[in-house]
Amino acid sequence: MPSLPALDPTTVPEWLGSAYPELFRARLGTRSKRPIGSALGLTHFGVNLTRLEPGGCSALRHWHSQEDEFVYVLEGEVTLVTNGGEQALRAGMTAGFPAGVADGHHLINRTDRPALYLEVGDRTLDDEVRYPDVDLFLSRRDGVFRHTSGEPY
Repeated sequence: MPSLPALDPTTVPEWLGSAYPELFRARLGTRSKRPIGSALGLTHFGVNLTRLEPGGCSALRHWHSQEDEFVYVLEGEVTLVTNGGEQALRAGMTAGFPAGVADGHHLINRTDRPALYLEVGDRTLDDEVRYPDVDLFLSRRDGVFRHTSGEPY
């Protein structure tokens, strides 16, 4: 944890890859996250500085039962995909995803340049994550990815 309440986000180690079951990891392409909220000692909400390379995907399309999510695009352009369709998000644009709204969403970089954005979400322990396009479910309480039937991967 830093000794002062500020830091240079580029000093926070990048996390590459995904915690998804192996079956789904390749779908994301290349993305990296710097968990700057954790580096600052924040415990009630998380903040990630995320870099999405061309062809990369932020996550599998998903929605949260208890967690609000917020995205702020800093550089580049991404395509937001939701149940309602697609929308281009450019630098300076934001998107919000209220808890409990069953509108699966994710970001895709369809350009030839990297995109950089902040993603913010609370850390509600009772949150459940649904992935409407694949047989996947996550309960934050146990942190185990499961089939929609409840069987662990």
